[in-house]
Amino acid sequence: MTGHEVVDHARSLLGRSFRGHGVTLRITEVEAYGGVNDPASHAFSRTARSEIMYGEPWRLYVYRSYGMHLCLNVVTGPTEQAAAVLVRSGEVLEGRELARLRRGPTVADANLARGPGNLARSLGATMDDLGTYLLDGEAVWLGPAAATAPDITAGPRVGVSKAADVPWRFWITGDPTVSAYRRSPRAP
Repeated sequence: MTGHEVVDHARSLLGRSFRGHGVTLRITEVEAYGGVNDPASHAFSRTARSEIMYGEPWRLYVYRSYGMHLCLNVVTGPTEQAAAVLVRSGEVLEGRELARLRRGPTVADANLARGPGNLARSLGATMDDLGTYLLDGEAVWLGPAAATAPDITAGPRVGVSKAADVPWRFWITGDPTVSAYRRSPRAP
């Protein structure tokens, strides 16, 4: 399986600011999906849901996981490859009280945006954010790359049943906001 470009993009997202609807976080964990070359990717089979992954890079791909949790992905391209990066976790930097309002009053700071569903909820993301261009500074946007590259650890992706051992999950080493690894029970 090839995918060096999406892996490079995934690693470069770590430490970047990600702002949505009044909350800014620092991305601490991501997963790369290689599109048409990756059996774990939604774009492995082209469908109406994955069509945005075949579009312009730096767009937001939003989908529901298990019918209820929103997940946010950065489409990285190239267009014919349909690669994207799932933003799994982050540290809330600004708008902590708004994130806490969305997540619950007793949620610890480190848990506000730990895991893709919690991250989307903290940012106030909705399906209306699908297709948002992330580099123009509108309601949902990505800040510039981190000034210094963080120390990064790699491991297998969470919860996928195909290509389950591909080490395309990346996180900032030792960061307390990183989610726990859970292997899919359907993985071989």
